[in-house]
Amino acid sequence: MRRSKPRKRLVRISPTSPFSRKNPASGARISFVSLVFSLLFCLATFNLGATAWAQSRVLRHGKHDTPGQPVRPGESVHVDVNLAIVNVTVTDPHNRPITGLEPDNFRIFEDNIEQEVVNFSSEDVPVSIGIIFDLSGSMANKLNCAKEAAAQFFKTANSQDEGFLIGFGTHAELFSPFTNNIEELQNRLVLAPAGGSTALLDGIYLGISEMRSARNAKHAVLIISDGGENHSRYSEDDLKRLLREADTQVYAIGIFEPSAYHRRTLTELNGPLLLAELTELTGGRAFTVRNPNELSQIATKIGTELHTQYILGYHPSNKTRDARWRKITIKLRSPNGLSHLSVHAKRGYYAPVL
Repeated sequence: MRRSKPRKRLVRISPTSPFSRKNPASGARISFVSLVFSLLFCLATFNLGATAWAQSRVLRHGKHDTPGQPVRPGESVHVDVNLAIVNVTVTDPHNRPITGLEPDNFRIFEDNIEQEVVNFSSEDVPVSIGIIFDLSGSMANKLNCAKEAAAQFFKTANSQDEGFLIGFGTHAELFSPFTNNIEELQNRLVLAPAGGSTALLDGIYLGISEMRSARNAKHAVLIISDGGENHSRYSEDDLKRLLREADTQVYAIGIFEPSAYHRRTLTELNGPLLLAELTELTGGRAFTVRNPNELSQIATKIGTELHTQYILGYHPSNKTRDARWRKITIKLRSPNGLSHLSVHAKRGYYAPVL
């Protein structure tokens, strides 16, 4: 059916109207009125923009600011800046993730003061993931197994996940920025040779920095390494400071062969402890592998864990914006029939300043 064109509406302007071009006496008044309206419009626009900015501060992993409302998968939505979000993993004594828990099973404390859980979700959400891969010379004899582990980890990704790849030997290098093409990441890794020293801290630092360009709200990195740091520009303190400020979970697979211990330096022998400290700080976990053939199984377990976590949100009772470190502790009310469960979550966050 053809629609008739709307008729143009004609407005006649009287010669004596103050809006008439033929009324020169009203010119100054028109200019003054226009200026006043323009200033009021600009002021109103500025206030609306400032209010929208203040109300649209985004906290990663947050969705709703209403008690009982879930965090919906894949959505990074504007929420109250006072909402703190924590990713939580619960495991049994065999390191297997526990699913099916309810909000009442969790108690959350900030600086030893219990907080009310107002947001809860156990749904799978898209993750921005980075692989930080050790290509130092000491990896040469286990390089193929380590690459296969990375490939297995990528297989656990969902269609909405994205990933990047960093390799490190004597220097850390971004092999591929964020992409949804998992095959591209695998191909880049297949051709990478091993050689040189181990700039482990530089590799992790580069990975956390790369997360600034992530599209998904949930962030994680997986380190695959045989341990010892011996060639980084950044120090442990530098990296730990960055990890406290970033909202990124760090996981690690440490490949430590007992037969090679007598050839390692003290720094290299401290590799397992270093990886454990870094991962626990962020709510991730470090897995020690003695047999390279177990790498793929561990990588699959980590990938599965990232997609079976609980997301808790609370309004901190301490409203002071002092940029100080707030310690977070999660305690569990174990459901009937389950005992000796372990809780993994980040240890804290820095309070806002604005």
